[in-house]
Amino acid sequence: RKCLKRGAFAVSKNTKNMSLEEALAYIKSLESKVSELEQKNANLTELIIRNQKKMFGKSSEQIQYMDGAEQLSLFNEAEQEYSASAPEPTKETLVKAHPRKVKRTKAEITEKLKHVEQICDLEDKHCLECGAELVCIGKEFVRSELNIIPAQIFVVDIYRKVYKCTNCADDEYTPIFKAEAPVPVMKKSMATPATVAYVMQQKYQLGMPLNRQEQYWKSEGVELSRTTLANWIIRSSMWFEKLWERMLALLLQDYLIHADESPLRVLKRNGQQVDGQSRMWVFCSGKYSEHKMALYYHHATRSGKVVEKILGDYSKYLQTDGCASYNAAEKAIHIGCWAHARRKWTDCLPKGIDDKNSKAAQALALIERIFAADKGFEGLPENENRIKVIQPLLDEYWKLLETIDTPKGSGIYKAVLYSINQKKQLNNVLLDSRIELTNNLAERAIKPFVVGRKNWLFSDTDKGADASARCYSIIESAKANNLNVFGSLTHLLTELPKLGMEPTTEQLDELLPWATTLPDYCRMEK
Repeated sequence: RKCLKRGAFAVSKNTKNMSLEEALAYIKSLESKVSELEQKNANLTELIIRNQKKMFGKSSEQIQYMDGAEQLSLFNEAEQEYSASAPEPTKETLVKAHPRKVKRTKAEITEKLKHVEQICDLEDKHCLECGAELVCIGKEFVRSELNIIPAQIFVVDIYRKVYKCTNCADDEYTPIFKAEAPVPVMKKSMATPATVAYVMQQKYQLGMPLNRQEQYWKSEGVELSRTTLANWIIRSSMWFEKLWERMLALLLQDYLIHADESPLRVLKRNGQQVDGQSRMWVFCSGKYSEHKMALYYHHATRSGKVVEKILGDYSKYLQTDGCASYNAAEKAIHIGCWAHARRKWTDCLPKGIDDKNSKAAQALALIERIFAADKGFEGLPENENRIKVIQPLLDEYWKLLETIDTPKGSGIYKAVLYSINQKKQLNNVLLDSRIELTNNLAERAIKPFVVGRKNWLFSDTDKGADASARCYSIIESAKANNLNVFGSLTHLLTELPKLGMEPTTEQLDELLPWATTLPDYCRMEK
Protein backbone atom coordinates (compact mmCIF):
# COMPACT_ATOMS: atom_id res chain seq x y z
CA ARG A 1 0.00 0.00 0.00
CA LYS A 2 2.86 2.39 0.81
CA CYS A 3 4.44 1.70 -2.59
CA LEU A 4 1.18 2.44 -4.39
CA LYS A 5 0.76 5.70 -2.45
CA ARG A 6 4.18 6.81 -3.63
CA GLY A 7 3.35 5.85 -7.20
CA ALA A 8 0.57 6.77 -9.62
CA PHE A 9 -2.29 5.27 -7.59
CA ALA A 10 -3.74 6.37 -4.26
CA VAL A 11 -5.18 3.43 -2.31
CA SER A 12 -8.14 3.93 -0.06
CA LYS A 13 -7.52 3.59 3.70
CA ASN A 14 -10.58 1.32 3.96
CA THR A 15 -9.27 -1.42 1.63
CA LYS A 16 -9.28 -3.88 4.54
CA ASN A 17 -13.03 -3.39 4.88
CA MET A 18 -13.69 -4.03 1.16
CA SER A 19 -15.94 -6.87 0.13
CA LEU A 20 -14.66 -9.51 -2.29
CA GLU A 21 -16.59 -7.96 -5.20
CA GLU A 22 -15.23 -4.49 -4.42
CA ALA A 23 -11.68 -5.81 -4.15
CA LEU A 24 -11.95 -7.62 -7.48
CA ALA A 25 -13.35 -4.51 -9.14
CA TYR A 26 -10.57 -2.43 -7.63
CA ILE A 27 -7.91 -4.88 -8.85
CA LYS A 28 -9.47 -4.85 -12.31
CA SER A 29 -9.32 -1.05 -12.42
CA LEU A 30 -5.65 -1.15 -11.42
CA GLU A 31 -4.90 -3.73 -14.11
CA SER A 32 -6.66 -1.54 -16.67
CA LYS A 33 -4.61 1.45 -15.56
CA VAL A 34 -1.39 -0.57 -15.76
CA SER A 35 -2.32 -1.80 -19.24
CA GLU A 36 -3.04 1.78 -20.33
CA LEU A 37 0.29 3.02 -19.01
CA GLU A 38 2.14 0.13 -20.64
CA GLN A 39 0.56 0.98 -23.98
CA LYS A 40 1.41 4.65 -23.49
CA ASN A 41 5.00 3.69 -22.68
CA ALA A 42 5.16 1.49 -25.80
CA ASN A 43 3.84 4.36 -27.95
CA LEU A 44 6.41 6.78 -26.53
CA THR A 45 9.20 4.23 -27.03
CA GLU A 46 8.07 3.76 -30.63
CA LEU A 47 8.08 7.53 -31.11
CA ILE A 48 11.64 7.81 -29.78
CA ILE A 49 12.90 5.00 -32.03
CA ARG A 50 11.09 6.53 -35.02
CA ASN A 51 12.72 9.92 -34.42
CA GLN A 52 16.12 8.26 -34.09
CA LYS A 53 15.52 6.52 -37.41
CA LYS A 54 14.58 9.81 -39.08
CA MET A 55 17.70 11.47 -37.69
CA PHE A 56 20.25 8.72 -38.22
CA GLY A 57 18.65 6.19 -40.59
CA LYS A 58 18.23 6.23 -44.34
CA SER A 59 15.59 8.60 -45.67
CA SER A 60 14.22 6.48 -48.52
CA GLU A 61 10.71 5.17 -47.99
CA GLN A 62 10.93 2.60 -50.76
CA ILE A 63 11.55 -0.84 -49.30
CA GLN A 64 11.50 -3.90 -51.51
CA TYR A 65 9.85 -7.04 -50.24
CA MET A 66 9.41 -10.56 -51.56
CA ASP A 67 6.80 -12.91 -50.20
CA GLY A 68 6.95 -16.68 -50.37
CA ALA A 69 5.68 -16.81 -53.95
CA GLU A 70 8.34 -14.37 -55.05
CA GLN A 71 11.29 -16.05 -53.33
CA LEU A 72 13.99 -17.19 -55.73
CA SER A 73 14.20 -20.92 -56.06
CA LEU A 74 17.55 -22.43 -55.18
CA PHE A 75 17.02 -25.24 -57.68
CA ASN A 76 15.82 -23.56 -60.87
CA GLU A 77 17.46 -20.14 -60.44
CA ALA A 78 19.66 -20.61 -63.53
CA GLU A 79 16.67 -21.47 -65.72
CA GLN A 80 14.65 -18.52 -64.39
CA GLU A 81 17.40 -15.93 -64.78
CA TYR A 82 18.81 -17.08 -68.14
CA SER A 83 18.59 -14.55 -70.98
CA ALA A 84 20.51 -14.87 -74.22
CA SER A 85 20.12 -11.17 -74.95
CA ALA A 86 21.54 -9.96 -71.61
CA PRO A 87 24.67 -7.80 -72.21
CA GLU A 88 27.98 -8.86 -70.77
CA PRO A 89 29.49 -6.49 -68.16
CA THR A 90 32.57 -4.58 -69.23
CA LYS A 91 35.47 -3.02 -67.40
CA GLU A 92 33.84 0.40 -67.80
CA THR A 93 30.51 -0.66 -66.21
CA LEU A 94 31.87 -2.53 -63.20
CA VAL A 95 33.50 -1.24 -60.03
CA LYS A 96 34.20 -3.94 -57.43
CA ALA A 97 31.54 -6.14 -59.09
CA HIS A 98 28.86 -3.42 -58.78
CA PRO A 99 27.35 -1.98 -62.00
CA ARG A 100 27.59 1.75 -62.48
CA LYS A 101 26.45 4.30 -64.99
CA VAL A 102 28.93 4.91 -67.80
CA LYS A 103 30.60 8.30 -67.34
CA ARG A 104 29.97 11.00 -69.91
CA THR A 105 32.95 12.09 -71.96
CA LYS A 106 34.35 15.61 -71.90
CA ALA A 107 32.97 16.18 -75.37
CA GLU A 108 29.46 15.21 -74.25
CA ILE A 109 29.63 17.45 -71.19
CA THR A 110 30.73 20.52 -73.17
CA GLU A 111 28.94 19.91 -76.48
CA LYS A 112 26.42 22.76 -75.90
CA LEU A 113 29.02 25.27 -74.69
CA LYS A 114 30.78 27.84 -76.80
CA HIS A 115 34.29 26.76 -77.78
CA VAL A 116 37.10 29.29 -78.07
CA GLU A 117 40.42 28.29 -79.59
CA GLN A 118 43.63 29.27 -77.88
CA ILE A 119 46.57 28.99 -80.30
CA CYS A 120 50.05 28.49 -78.88
CA ASP A 121 52.62 29.80 -81.37
CA LEU A 122 56.38 30.05 -81.57
CA GLU A 123 57.93 33.40 -80.83
CA ASP A 124 60.92 32.73 -83.07
CA LYS A 125 59.84 31.05 -86.32
CA HIS A 126 63.32 30.18 -87.53
CA CYS A 127 65.00 26.78 -87.62
CA LEU A 128 67.39 26.24 -84.71
CA GLU A 129 69.68 24.19 -86.92
CA CYS A 130 70.02 26.23 -90.14
CA GLY A 131 68.23 29.49 -89.39
CA ALA A 132 65.74 29.18 -92.28
CA GLU A 133 62.18 30.51 -91.82
CA LEU A 134 59.72 27.83 -90.67
CA VAL A 135 56.54 26.92 -92.58
CA CYS A 136 53.34 26.06 -90.65
CA ILE A 137 52.08 22.57 -91.53
CA GLY A 138 49.08 22.40 -89.15
CA LYS A 139 48.02 22.54 -85.52
CA GLU A 140 48.02 19.82 -82.85
CA PHE A 141 45.23 19.43 -80.24
CA VAL A 142 46.58 19.52 -76.68
CA ARG A 143 43.57 19.55 -74.28
CA SER A 144 40.24 21.24 -73.47
CA GLU A 145 39.74 23.41 -70.39
CA LEU A 146 36.55 24.75 -68.85
CA ASN A 147 36.84 28.50 -68.24
CA ILE A 148 34.52 31.06 -66.63
CA ILE A 149 34.22 34.85 -66.68
CA PRO A 150 32.67 36.11 -63.40
CA ALA A 151 29.58 38.33 -63.50
CA GLN A 152 30.39 41.78 -64.82
CA ILE A 153 28.73 44.77 -63.17
CA PHE A 154 28.57 48.02 -65.13
CA VAL A 155 26.34 51.06 -65.49
CA VAL A 156 24.36 51.64 -68.67
CA ASP A 157 23.86 55.34 -69.42
CA ILE A 158 20.82 55.61 -71.68
CA TYR A 159 20.63 58.49 -74.10
CA ARG A 160 18.15 59.11 -76.86
CA LYS A 161 18.65 61.31 -79.84
CA VAL A 162 16.48 64.37 -80.34
CA TYR A 163 15.56 65.69 -83.80
CA LYS A 164 13.83 68.75 -85.13
CA CYS A 165 12.33 69.58 -88.48
CA THR A 166 14.07 72.61 -89.97
CA ASN A 167 11.49 72.88 -92.71
CA CYS A 168 8.59 73.32 -90.26
CA ALA A 169 10.49 75.37 -87.72
CA ASP A 170 9.66 79.03 -87.33
CA ASP A 171 9.88 81.68 -84.66
CA GLU A 172 6.85 80.36 -82.74
CA TYR A 173 7.02 76.56 -83.10
CA THR A 174 9.67 73.90 -83.78
CA PRO A 175 8.61 70.22 -84.09
CA ILE A 176 10.77 67.99 -81.83
CA PHE A 177 11.08 64.23 -82.31
CA LYS A 178 12.70 61.89 -79.76
CA ALA A 179 13.72 58.25 -80.11
CA GLU A 180 11.76 55.81 -77.99
CA ALA A 181 13.58 54.78 -74.79
CA PRO A 182 13.28 51.27 -73.28
CA VAL A 183 10.53 50.89 -70.66
CA PRO A 184 12.09 50.50 -67.18
CA VAL A 185 11.17 47.55 -65.01
CA MET A 186 10.69 50.04 -62.15
CA LYS A 187 10.31 53.81 -62.32
CA LYS A 188 13.05 55.86 -60.68
CA SER A 189 15.26 52.79 -60.21
CA MET A 190 18.70 51.92 -61.57
CA ALA A 191 17.89 48.20 -61.76
CA THR A 192 17.69 46.65 -65.23
CA PRO A 193 15.58 43.54 -65.99
CA ALA A 194 18.77 41.46 -65.97
CA THR A 195 19.81 42.84 -62.56
CA VAL A 196 16.45 42.04 -60.97
CA ALA A 197 16.42 38.62 -62.67
CA TYR A 198 19.84 37.90 -61.17
CA VAL A 199 18.68 38.81 -57.64
CA MET A 200 15.53 36.70 -58.02
CA GLN A 201 17.42 33.70 -59.35
CA GLN A 202 20.01 33.88 -56.58
CA LYS A 203 17.35 33.91 -53.86
CA TYR A 204 14.64 31.61 -55.17
CA GLN A 205 16.50 29.13 -57.34
CA LEU A 206 19.85 29.03 -55.57
CA GLY A 207 18.61 29.80 -52.04
CA MET A 208 20.92 32.77 -51.36
CA PRO A 209 19.26 35.12 -48.83
CA LEU A 210 19.41 38.86 -49.42
CA ASN A 211 21.88 39.53 -46.61
CA ARG A 212 24.44 37.34 -48.39
CA GLN A 213 23.66 38.98 -51.71
CA GLU A 214 24.23 42.32 -50.02
CA GLN A 215 27.73 41.12 -49.06
CA TYR A 216 28.40 39.94 -52.62
CA TRP A 217 27.44 43.29 -54.14
CA LYS A 218 29.61 45.07 -51.56
CA SER A 219 32.58 42.86 -52.46
CA GLU A 220 32.11 43.99 -56.08
CA GLY A 221 32.21 47.64 -55.02
CA VAL A 222 28.44 48.32 -55.10
CA GLU A 223 26.68 49.44 -51.92
CA LEU A 224 23.20 47.87 -52.11
CA SER A 225 21.28 47.22 -48.91
CA ARG A 226 19.08 44.18 -48.49
CA THR A 227 16.12 46.57 -48.20
CA THR A 228 16.83 47.83 -51.72
CA LEU A 229 17.13 44.25 -53.01
CA ALA A 230 13.84 43.31 -51.32
CA ASN A 231 12.11 46.33 -52.88
CA TRP A 232 13.39 45.30 -56.30
CA ILE A 233 11.89 41.83 -55.91
CA ILE A 234 8.54 42.99 -54.54
CA ARG A 235 7.99 45.81 -57.04
CA SER A 236 9.20 43.85 -60.08
CA SER A 237 7.27 40.69 -59.23
CA MET A 238 4.02 42.64 -59.64
CA TRP A 239 4.51 42.27 -63.39
CA PHE A 240 4.07 38.50 -62.98
CA GLU A 241 0.58 38.78 -61.49
CA LYS A 242 -1.41 38.82 -64.75
CA LEU A 243 0.74 36.04 -66.18
CA TRP A 244 0.11 33.98 -63.02
CA GLU A 245 -3.65 34.48 -63.42
CA ARG A 246 -3.48 33.39 -67.06
CA MET A 247 -1.55 30.25 -66.13
CA LEU A 248 -4.09 29.46 -63.40
CA ALA A 249 -6.94 29.73 -65.93
CA LEU A 250 -5.14 27.17 -68.13
CA LEU A 251 -4.38 24.93 -65.13
CA LEU A 252 -8.08 24.76 -64.26
CA GLN A 253 -8.70 23.29 -67.72
CA ASP A 254 -6.28 20.42 -67.07
CA TYR A 255 -7.37 16.82 -66.43
CA LEU A 256 -5.47 16.67 -63.10
CA ILE A 257 -4.14 19.08 -60.49
CA HIS A 258 -1.64 18.17 -57.78
CA ALA A 259 -1.75 20.31 -54.63
CA ASP A 260 0.32 20.65 -51.48
CA GLU A 261 1.24 23.29 -48.90
CA SER A 262 4.03 24.06 -46.44
CA PRO A 263 4.40 26.41 -43.44
CA LEU A 264 5.91 29.88 -43.82
CA ARG A 265 6.67 32.29 -41.03
CA VAL A 266 5.65 35.89 -41.69
CA LEU A 267 6.80 38.42 -39.08
CA LYS A 268 4.48 41.37 -39.79
CA ARG A 269 0.94 41.73 -41.06
CA ASN A 270 -0.64 45.15 -41.60
CA GLY A 271 2.26 46.71 -39.73
CA GLN A 272 1.74 44.55 -36.63
CA GLN A 273 3.90 41.74 -35.27
CA VAL A 274 2.16 38.37 -35.71
CA ASP A 275 2.67 34.93 -34.22
CA GLY A 276 1.93 31.63 -35.88
CA GLN A 277 2.61 30.46 -39.40
CA SER A 278 1.25 31.27 -42.82
CA ARG A 279 1.08 28.76 -45.66
CA MET A 280 2.69 28.54 -49.05
CA TRP A 281 0.40 26.56 -51.36
CA VAL A 282 1.40 24.98 -54.66
CA PHE A 283 -0.85 23.76 -57.49
CA CYS A 284 0.77 21.73 -60.29
CA SER A 285 -0.25 20.28 -63.62
CA GLY A 286 -0.15 16.50 -64.10
CA LYS A 287 2.75 14.46 -65.41
CA TYR A 288 1.02 13.92 -68.75
CA SER A 289 -0.38 17.43 -69.08
CA GLU A 290 0.21 19.37 -72.27
CA HIS A 291 1.36 22.43 -70.33
CA LYS A 292 3.76 21.99 -67.40
CA MET A 293 3.43 24.54 -64.59
CA ALA A 294 3.67 24.99 -60.83
CA LEU A 295 1.74 27.89 -59.29
CA TYR A 296 2.46 29.07 -55.76
CA TYR A 297 0.06 31.03 -53.61
CA HIS A 298 0.62 32.55 -50.17
CA HIS A 299 -2.14 32.83 -47.58
CA ALA A 300 -2.23 33.43 -43.85
CA THR A 301 -4.16 30.22 -43.12
CA ARG A 302 -4.54 26.59 -44.11
CA SER A 303 -8.27 27.07 -44.46
CA GLY A 304 -10.40 25.42 -47.12
CA LYS A 305 -11.35 28.92 -48.25
CA VAL A 306 -7.98 29.06 -50.02
CA VAL A 307 -8.79 25.90 -51.98
CA GLU A 308 -12.25 27.24 -52.77
CA LYS A 309 -10.79 30.55 -53.97
CA ILE A 310 -8.09 29.01 -56.19
CA LEU A 311 -9.91 25.98 -57.59
CA GLY A 312 -13.48 27.31 -57.58
CA ASP A 313 -15.78 24.89 -59.44
CA TYR A 314 -12.95 22.66 -60.68
CA SER A 315 -14.59 19.29 -61.38
CA LYS A 316 -11.75 17.07 -62.61
CA TYR A 317 -9.10 15.12 -60.70
CA LEU A 318 -7.47 16.70 -57.63
CA GLN A 319 -4.63 14.72 -56.03
CA THR A 320 -3.54 15.66 -52.50
CA ASP A 321 -2.19 14.22 -49.27
CA GLY A 322 -5.67 13.98 -47.76
CA CYS A 323 -5.69 17.24 -45.80
CA ALA A 324 -9.26 18.17 -44.88
CA SER A 325 -8.86 21.65 -46.39
CA TYR A 326 -9.03 20.21 -49.91
CA ASN A 327 -12.57 18.96 -49.26
CA ALA A 328 -13.64 22.53 -50.00
CA ALA A 329 -13.25 21.63 -53.68
CA GLU A 330 -16.61 19.85 -53.57
CA LYS A 331 -16.95 19.26 -57.31
CA ALA A 332 -13.46 17.81 -57.78
CA ILE A 333 -12.79 14.07 -57.92
CA HIS A 334 -10.36 13.58 -55.04
CA ILE A 335 -7.35 11.29 -55.52
CA GLY A 336 -5.30 9.95 -52.63
CA CYS A 337 -1.55 9.52 -52.28
CA TRP A 338 -0.11 6.05 -51.80
CA ALA A 339 3.27 7.53 -50.82
CA HIS A 340 1.64 8.95 -47.68
CA ALA A 341 -0.02 5.61 -46.94
CA ARG A 342 3.34 3.87 -47.37
CA ARG A 343 5.02 6.47 -45.15
CA LYS A 344 2.67 5.60 -42.28
CA TRP A 345 3.66 1.93 -42.50
CA THR A 346 7.35 2.77 -42.80
CA ASP A 347 7.09 4.63 -39.49
CA CYS A 348 5.77 1.42 -37.90
CA LEU A 349 9.06 -0.34 -38.54
CA PRO A 350 11.62 1.96 -36.92
CA LYS A 351 14.17 -0.81 -36.40
CA GLY A 352 13.89 -2.24 -39.88
CA ILE A 353 12.10 -5.31 -41.14
CA ASP A 354 13.11 -8.19 -38.91
CA ASP A 355 9.74 -9.91 -38.93
CA LYS A 356 8.49 -10.41 -42.50
CA ASN A 357 5.26 -11.89 -41.10
CA SER A 358 4.24 -8.80 -39.12
CA LYS A 359 1.15 -6.93 -40.26
CA ALA A 360 3.14 -3.75 -40.97
CA ALA A 361 5.63 -5.65 -43.15
CA GLN A 362 2.80 -7.37 -45.03
CA ALA A 363 1.06 -4.05 -45.67
CA LEU A 364 4.30 -2.49 -46.91
CA ALA A 365 4.92 -5.49 -49.16
CA LEU A 366 1.49 -5.11 -50.73
CA ILE A 367 2.02 -1.40 -51.37
CA GLU A 368 5.38 -2.13 -52.98
CA ARG A 369 3.71 -4.70 -55.24
CA ILE A 370 1.11 -2.09 -56.22
CA PHE A 371 3.87 0.33 -57.20
CA ALA A 372 5.75 -2.35 -59.13
CA ALA A 373 2.61 -3.43 -61.00
CA ASP A 374 1.74 0.14 -61.97
CA LYS A 375 5.04 0.80 -63.75
CA GLY A 376 3.97 -1.04 -66.86
CA PHE A 377 0.65 0.79 -67.30
CA GLU A 378 1.26 4.40 -66.23
CA GLY A 379 0.21 6.88 -68.89
CA LEU A 380 -1.25 4.38 -71.36
CA PRO A 381 -4.55 5.45 -72.98
CA GLU A 382 -6.29 2.17 -72.10
CA ASN A 383 -6.98 1.66 -68.39
CA GLU A 384 -8.71 -1.76 -68.38
CA ASN A 385 -5.54 -3.85 -68.12
CA ARG A 386 -4.20 -1.63 -65.37
CA ILE A 387 -7.37 -2.17 -63.35
CA LYS A 388 -7.20 -5.95 -63.88
CA VAL A 389 -3.67 -6.10 -62.48
CA ILE A 390 -3.87 -3.57 -59.60
CA GLN A 391 -7.44 -4.05 -58.37
CA PRO A 392 -6.74 -7.51 -56.86
CA LEU A 393 -3.78 -6.08 -54.97
CA LEU A 394 -5.96 -3.26 -53.62
CA ASP A 395 -8.59 -5.77 -52.51
CA GLU A 396 -5.90 -7.81 -50.76
CA TYR A 397 -4.62 -4.69 -49.02
CA TRP A 398 -8.04 -3.66 -47.68
CA LYS A 399 -8.73 -7.24 -46.58
CA LEU A 400 -5.44 -7.24 -44.65
CA LEU A 401 -6.38 -4.02 -42.83
CA GLU A 402 -9.59 -5.66 -41.58
CA THR A 403 -7.49 -8.24 -39.73
CA ILE A 404 -5.41 -5.64 -37.87
CA ASP A 405 -6.57 -4.76 -34.35
CA THR A 406 -4.12 -2.59 -32.42
CA PRO A 407 -4.37 -0.24 -29.41
CA LYS A 408 -5.25 3.35 -30.12
CA GLY A 409 -2.28 5.67 -30.45
CA SER A 410 0.22 3.15 -31.81
CA GLY A 411 1.97 3.60 -35.13
CA ILE A 412 0.09 0.72 -36.75
CA TYR A 413 -3.21 2.18 -35.54
CA LYS A 414 -2.36 5.50 -37.22
CA ALA A 415 -1.34 3.72 -40.42
CA VAL A 416 -4.57 1.75 -40.56
CA LEU A 417 -6.66 4.82 -39.71
CA TYR A 418 -5.05 6.92 -42.46
CA SER A 419 -5.67 4.28 -45.13
CA ILE A 420 -9.26 3.60 -44.00
CA ASN A 421 -10.11 7.31 -43.97
CA GLN A 422 -8.59 7.69 -47.45
CA LYS A 423 -9.93 4.41 -48.90
CA LYS A 424 -12.12 5.98 -51.58
CA GLN A 425 -9.44 8.50 -52.60
CA LEU A 426 -6.73 5.81 -52.71
CA ASN A 427 -8.92 3.57 -54.88
CA ASN A 428 -9.59 6.49 -57.23
CA VAL A 429 -6.07 6.22 -58.68
CA LEU A 430 -7.55 3.59 -61.03
CA LEU A 431 -10.04 6.01 -62.57
CA ASP A 432 -7.54 7.10 -65.22
CA SER A 433 -4.21 5.65 -66.31
CA ARG A 434 -2.74 9.16 -66.38
CA ILE A 435 -3.21 9.43 -62.61
CA GLU A 436 -0.05 8.63 -60.67
CA LEU A 437 -0.13 6.62 -57.47
CA THR A 438 1.41 9.46 -55.48
CA ASN A 439 1.25 13.20 -55.00
CA ASN A 440 5.04 13.34 -55.24
CA LEU A 441 4.88 15.80 -58.15
CA ALA A 442 3.46 18.48 -55.84
CA GLU A 443 5.88 17.51 -53.07
CA ARG A 444 8.81 17.89 -55.47
CA ALA A 445 7.43 21.27 -56.54
CA ILE A 446 7.19 22.53 -52.95
CA LYS A 447 10.69 21.24 -52.10
CA PRO A 448 12.64 24.19 -53.64
CA PHE A 449 10.62 26.50 -51.39
CA VAL A 450 11.30 24.30 -48.34
CA VAL A 451 15.04 24.18 -49.09
CA GLY A 452 15.15 27.95 -49.69
CA ARG A 453 13.27 28.57 -46.45
CA LYS A 454 16.10 26.91 -44.52
CA ASN A 455 18.37 29.70 -45.76
CA TRP A 456 16.19 32.81 -45.51
CA LEU A 457 13.99 31.41 -42.66
CA PHE A 458 11.03 33.81 -42.95
CA SER A 459 9.32 36.61 -44.84
CA ASP A 460 9.20 39.99 -43.15
CA THR A 461 5.76 40.96 -44.51
CA ASP A 462 2.85 39.55 -46.48
CA LYS A 463 4.02 41.55 -49.50
CA GLY A 464 7.33 39.73 -49.42
CA ALA A 465 5.60 36.34 -49.12
CA ASP A 466 3.28 37.19 -52.05
CA ALA A 467 6.28 38.26 -54.14
CA SER A 468 8.02 34.99 -53.27
CA ALA A 469 4.97 33.03 -54.46
CA ARG A 470 4.97 34.85 -57.82
CA CYS A 471 8.73 34.38 -58.31
CA TYR A 472 8.62 30.69 -57.42
CA SER A 473 5.74 30.23 -59.88
CA ILE A 474 7.75 31.71 -62.75
CA ILE A 475 11.01 29.95 -61.86
CA GLU A 476 9.59 26.46 -61.25
CA SER A 477 7.37 26.64 -64.32
CA ALA A 478 10.41 27.66 -66.39
CA LYS A 479 12.35 24.69 -65.03
CA ALA A 480 9.43 22.35 -65.79
CA ASN A 481 9.57 23.49 -69.43
CA ASN A 482 13.36 23.16 -69.69
CA LEU A 483 13.95 26.92 -69.87
CA ASN A 484 16.96 28.89 -68.75
CA VAL A 485 15.75 30.54 -65.52
CA PHE A 486 17.84 33.71 -65.80
CA GLY A 487 17.00 34.17 -69.46
CA SER A 488 13.30 33.56 -68.83
CA LEU A 489 13.15 36.05 -65.95
CA THR A 490 15.04 38.66 -67.96
CA HIS A 491 12.72 38.23 -70.94
CA LEU A 492 9.56 38.58 -68.83
CA LEU A 493 10.85 41.61 -66.92
CA THR A 494 11.73 43.22 -70.25
CA GLU A 495 8.48 42.50 -72.11
CA LEU A 496 5.78 42.69 -69.43
CA PRO A 497 6.42 46.38 -68.53
CA LYS A 498 5.87 47.20 -72.23
CA LEU A 499 2.36 45.70 -72.05
CA GLY A 500 1.24 47.78 -69.08
CA MET A 501 -0.98 46.65 -66.21
CA GLU A 502 -3.77 45.23 -68.42
CA PRO A 503 -2.19 43.01 -71.10
CA THR A 504 -4.43 41.03 -73.41
CA THR A 505 -4.73 37.24 -73.33
CA GLU A 506 -2.98 37.01 -76.70
CA GLN A 507 -0.04 39.06 -75.42
CA LEU A 508 0.29 36.91 -72.30
CA ASP A 509 0.12 33.67 -74.28
CA GLU A 510 3.26 34.70 -76.17
CA LEU A 511 5.13 34.88 -72.84
CA LEU A 512 4.01 31.54 -71.36
CA PRO A 513 6.88 29.11 -70.60
CA TRP A 514 5.82 26.73 -73.39
CA ALA A 515 5.29 29.46 -76.01
CA THR A 516 7.16 28.96 -79.29
CA THR A 517 7.75 32.71 -79.56
CA LEU A 518 10.28 32.85 -76.71
CA PRO A 519 13.76 34.01 -77.78
CA ASP A 520 16.65 31.57 -77.97
CA TYR A 521 18.31 32.86 -74.81
CA CYS A 522 15.36 31.51 -72.81
CA ARG A 523 16.11 27.96 -73.94
CA MET A 524 18.37 25.64 -71.97
CA GLU A 525 20.29 24.66 -75.12
CA LYS A 526 21.60 28.21 -75.36
